[in-house]
This record gives sequence, C-alpha cells and structure tokens, in this order.
Amino acid sequence: MRIVDTHAHLHFAQFAKDVDRIIKQFNNNDIEFVVNVGISVEDSEKALSLSDQYDRVYCSIGVHPHEAAKVDRSYIDRFREMALNKNVVAVGETGLDYYRNISPKDDQLRVFAEQIMLSHELNLPLIIHIRDAYKDAYDLLKDLGLPPAGGVIHAFSADSSWAMKFVELGAFLGIGGPITYPKNNKLRSAVLCVGLDNIVTETDCPYLPPQAFRGKRNEPRYISLVIEEIARVLKEDIDVVSQTLLSNAKELFMIE
Repeated sequence: MRIVDTHAHLHFAQFAKDVDRIIKQFNNNDIEFVVNVGISVEDSEKALSLSDQYDRVYCSIGVHPHEAAKVDRSYIDRFREMALNKNVVAVGETGLDYYRNISPKDDQLRVFAEQIMLSHELNLPLIIHIRDAYKDAYDLLKDLGLPPAGGVIHAFSADSSWAMKFVELGAFLGIGGPITYPKNNKLRSAVLCVGLDNIVTETDCPYLPPQAFRGKRNEPRYISLVIEEIARVLKEDIDVVSQTLLSNAKELFMIE
C-alpha cells in the first residue's frame, strides 16, 4: 500500500517531541509524501521550515478562516515571497467556517477571495476549508473559479449533492478518518457517488483520527485505515485504490 497524506499539521505543538521520528519512519510506513499545511502567515512559515528540513514533506501556505480577521495588508506579499520556495505546492488552508464564526463573515469572505486570486496568480492548487458554509464557499469559487491547478475540499463533510457540485467545479474531495466512523454513512455515500478518481487522502493530523484511534493523536500512517475503508466502500482492490489515490495527489500538487 502506498500512502499520501495531503493535509497534515506536523509542525503543531502536538508533534514537538517526536516529529523527527515520525517523518524518518515514512519509508517504513510506505508514506510517499505529506503536504504540511499552514493556517496563518506565521504558522505557514513554520510549516515551510519543516518542509525544508525533510524530504517527502511539502508545504501549503494559507490563512484559515478562523485567522482571517487578524491578517494585515502585507500577508499576500509575504505569501508571494514564500511561494518562491520549491517546497510550496498549494495555497491554503483557506475557506469559510460559519460553525464558530471566530472571524466575522465579511473578513472570511474577503480573505478567502484574496487567496483564491493568489492561487490563480501563482498557478497553485487551493486547499479549501468549509464548515457550515458550503453555499457561500461554492458561490465564491464558482464566481472566481478554481485555479487551473485545481483544488481540494479539505475534510469534506457534506452530502452527495454538494460532493458532485464541487467535483464539477474541478475540485477533489479530501477524505480522512471520518469515513471510518460507524455512523458516517453520508460521507461514504458521497465517496461512492463521486468515485475514486475524484478523491485524495488526508489526516488533518493531529485531529480527526480513524475510528480505531478515536481520542488519540492522528498521524500520517493511519491513512492506511482510510484507504482500506475507501476500498471497502467502492468494492475495489486495495492496491488499485492506493495507487489511484497516489496518482490523484501527485496530479493535484504537481509532484513527480
């Protein structure tokens, strides 16, 4: 089984004591690569620093909707500078989160739109966070367009109808631990609806571990359990599933 984690936060404090061990064991765990995702300017700098230290670790630079009210006018320029680094493979995570509304909606919409336009400028894919805001996120993406490089709806959690809408826009769906939760038939139905060619695997580690590790820290190696469940849902051979998911991730992030 060949594993890709397209959304990790290995620079977070939860990994401070053992991140070196985890990354150095990628080969033992059949992990091809990980995209380490920033959630603010400062956090993106930390994510990029980690990717500079290790092979198989790439970086995404972005402002999470929770952080949207905190950015100053210079943040886009700082991202442009950071994107000169070859390890930067995406813009995000950005998007809309109306579940908590930690940042006002107007700030979220403005900063999301700015990062959509930045992804066009840089020709990088978008990593998109959406929670309780699928209509507004869809409308903005439809209006401004995904970049030619495409994008991924991180931790997709809506129904099959929304799944098809975003796939038709050109986005992949990010599928992780929640597909293994016994009651999450809605997500399994969405995966069955869009099919293998339109999904990528992710952890969102240290968050959202698979059912077998609920209540514990998530890690990239647990992607194997996600792949097993995707193969079960789609009734496909697990080696075919893992190879296709790897190809999807390489296509999205333009990694050879």
